[in-house]
Amino acid sequence: MKYAYTILYVENVENTIAFYENAFGFQKKFMTPEADYGELISGGTTIAFASYGLGKSNFKKGYKVSSLNEKPFGIELVFTTESIETDFKRAIDAGAIEYEPIVEKPWGQKVGYLRDINGFLIEVCTPIKE
Repeated sequence: MKYAYTILYVENVENTIAFYENAFGFQKKFMTPEADYGELISGGTTIAFASYGLGKSNFKKGYKVSSLNEKPFGIELVFTTESIETDFKRAIDAGAIEYEPIVEKPWGQKVGYLRDINGFLIEVCTPIKE
């Protein structure tokens, strides 16, 4: 078994892909002609986005929609970088909202939290030094 995808359900897949390209430097890997599903080139695990409409067709029992007007879900996407201050600011300039400022943890790692344009939590951190 291999962990292959994280799929986030969003209002607008195209806008979300553009946000992740501008905020974090990822590149679009794939988009359906209907623009209801798209993927980013993001390393070993693919980050993907699907429209609310696709979510409704997949989940007959429904699902909770992420919203900037409510507290975020207790799950986050984590992106590591050696240039945390620069990358954190670039994400904010691209439309991310600071949720928790960058702090240095007792083990030396720097960590900051953002919310994307859909309200999902993003952790930006330096790699953990061994």
